[in-house]
This record gives sequence, C-alpha cells and structure tokens, in this order.
Amino acid sequence: MTTHAVIPNVLTIAGSDSGGGAGIQADLKAFSALGAFGASAITALTAQNTHGVTAVHAPPAAFMTAQLDAVFGDLRIDAVKLGMLANAEIVRAVAAALRRYQPRYVVLDTVMISKSGHALLLPDAVAALRDELLPLATLITPNLPEAAALLGEPEARDEDAMRRQASALRALGANGVLIKGGHLGGDESPDWLFDANGETRISARRVATRHTHGTGCTLSAAIAALIPRTGNVEEAVRGAKDYLVGALEQADRLSVGTGIGPVHHFHRWW
Repeated sequence: MTTHAVIPNVLTIAGSDSGGGAGIQADLKAFSALGAFGASAITALTAQNTHGVTAVHAPPAAFMTAQLDAVFGDLRIDAVKLGMLANAEIVRAVAAALRRYQPRYVVLDTVMISKSGHALLLPDAVAALRDELLPLATLITPNLPEAAALLGEPEARDEDAMRRQASALRALGANGVLIKGGHLGGDESPDWLFDANGETRISARRVATRHTHGTGCTLSAAIAALIPRTGNVEEAVRGAKDYLVGALEQADRLSVGTGIGPVHHFHRWW
C-alpha cells in the first residue's frame, strides 16, 4: 500500500476582493501554490479592483460564527491565517472561535487600510484586535503603519525604531512579531522577526514593479501554508518571503486591470 504525506489544511479568515488580487482570493492562491488545501470564512465583501475599494459589506457576527463552526466542526485545520476583520463584533466572534477550537498555528495579518487608503478595520476594532487576538496569534505580521497604529506611536522611520516597536508589540501579548520594512524604501525590504528564539533580520532585495496588490495578504498566507510543514516560524517566514519575491518578479507578466495589479501567485507553473 502506498502512503502519502498529509497535505496541510489551512483556513483563511479574511475579506473577499472582487478583483482577485488580495484577501481571500490571494490567500487561497498562495495556499494552493505552496501545497496546502485552503478553506475560508469570509469576514466582509469588498467592491474592489486594481484602483481601490469602493464599498464594504460585513456579515453579522452570528454568521461569522456559523462559518467558523462549520469549518472547524468538520475539517482538521492545521493553521489559520487572519486578514481583514472589518469591525469589533467580527473580531470578537473570531477570537471566541479560536479560543474554542484552539488551532495550533495562527498567523495574524493586522490589516487596517487598503493600498488605496480605504479603511478595512473600523477604529473601534483596533483595540479589540489588540486585546483579543494578539495573545492568540503565533505570529503577527504588521507593516510599519499598522505597527504604529497598534501601539499609538509615530511610524518607524528606520530599523532601530522597527525593532523597538516589534519588542513593544510582543510586550502587548503577541507570541511572535514579524514587522515588515517595505515602507522604508531603499534597495532592500528588511523585516525583523521577534519571537521566543530572539531577534532575526530577514531581508530580500526590493523588486522593481508597480504591481504589488496583495503582497501583505500573500506573505502571511504563505507563512500559514508553510508553518504546518516546517513547525518552525523562522523557516516558514524565509520560505514565504522567497515565494513572494518570485511572485513580485513575475507580476508584470500578468495583465489584470489598469491600476496596481496583483502579484503572480502561480509563477512557478505558468
């Protein structure tokens, strides 16, 4: 009898992007590209394309709970990726489900504002996310504006400030922090990983493309897809960052919309 390695089942809890470049759609593409089966629970519907978000519709929190109970009640979930959470009621519903089902790995992408500047997390939900979800996450992946918003501080302007803010986020209860330095500019994109193993700088060269829609979603989804296989956060982060660099390098091969297009999730195959 032939035996097969178990394919990880990974759940994304995030918003839907009707343009297909970010959110649920990006997450499921990244999961598939990295050898994981993707399930989803949708926190919000967005009317969105490569130029931006024009409308958001969030379901009642009770429906959010129903989605999560349906998935966790049947599927073995090896990791969870959290993205857009829309409002405080949905944050609390998601936190309650995570406490109830206790998945081993939770990657929280602290999505607050779209690339076009549209709010994806209402102001009253920031405190709920910080208080309810940070302590449940294996890893949070804020960019510089998101880290600053969570801490109520000015945005970091250099790597020393990034490191201080990553340490402060751990002090708030996050088990691990990957603070992303893409907003710093320069020839490279430096990230800092802070977890129980210490501090690690993980950098990659900056890719010259304007098509960067969904980069944050894709990175966090890739980490969630890889971590059940590796069991090691740093290894998963490095693998996810390598995957994202390839997706950015090949983004110009796609022709999706007339604005800021998506990364090429399936660059290794077509």
